[in-house]
Amino acid sequence: MTSYDALLLLSFGGPEGPDDVIPFLENVTRGRNIPRARLEKVGENYYRFGGVSPINQLCRDLKAAIEADFAAHGVDLPVYWGNRNWTPYLADTVREMKADGITRAAAFVTSAYSGYSTNDQYLQDIARARDEVGDAPVIDKLPVYSDRPGFVEPFADAARDALGRLPDGARLVFTAHSVPLSQPNRELYVAELEEAARAVAAKAAPGEPWDLVYQSRSGAPGQPWLEPQIDDHLEKLHGDGVRAVAVVPIGFVSDHMEVKYDLDVEAAERAGSLGLAFARAATPGTDPRFAALARELLTEARAGTPQTETGERP
Repeated sequence: MTSYDALLLLSFGGPEGPDDVIPFLENVTRGRNIPRARLEKVGENYYRFGGVSPINQLCRDLKAAIEADFAAHGVDLPVYWGNRNWTPYLADTVREMKADGITRAAAFVTSAYSGYSTNDQYLQDIARARDEVGDAPVIDKLPVYSDRPGFVEPFADAARDALGRLPDGARLVFTAHSVPLSQPNRELYVAELEEAARAVAAKAAPGEPWDLVYQSRSGAPGQPWLEPQIDDHLEKLHGDGVRAVAVVPIGFVSDHMEVKYDLDVEAAERAGSLGLAFARAATPGTDPRFAALARELLTEARAGTPQTETGERP
């Protein structure tokens, strides 16, 4: 049996006002020598929404939903929240946990998949924060969960809803954040995305065709990334005679900026220019089934299920 005395909600972070945007983007791109002009260009996407990414408020809401689920099921553990790239920074949260006497916590990450940026980098974040704090609580990252009902079922309901807002014959198009082909564990990331999309499609539109595409590509133009990009795919579908698309952001657990801008603005505008009817499915967000997933994974880890990952095992 593994004893935990806290749950840590670990996320990416985002700006909460116009003055936060460039410092946030500098945090995200630290060490990559991204020109200031490029950051300012990307920043325009945030300014379009008042300089506020929805991700921090969504994390507050998810934390409250997890706490409510814990209370309803007799789980008497505090829930903390820390981010990679904006306040509350993970190291500050770990420092708070240490001051509160926490000795061992399980981390529920707002990323459902294996891969470098979606899993391994969070393990590095945990190790770095613990080193910065010193004598910090042990923190086990809970397993990835892209195949779990608490993740799949909210997406299936949302995909059905999106299809219901479109004419008959609409195509299901699943999207995920693109990554460089050179990124470690890329194959596992893609395999899990395909399996999650397949599971959602089987529930939402059994027997109907579906596609997995990518979005939010960045980096040097000559560097190969996962493709096809969604805008290119929308054009192909239009050429194939498709007249409506239901876009399901299967790579994301909440409606943060890369969903709100890259899909709700750019992809929607591209679809409109092609004459494609367009609907975007919701992400799990604070769906009670998704909030319960944190408790389910924690319970399994407490029972000794050998699936937790940690930078330092006892």
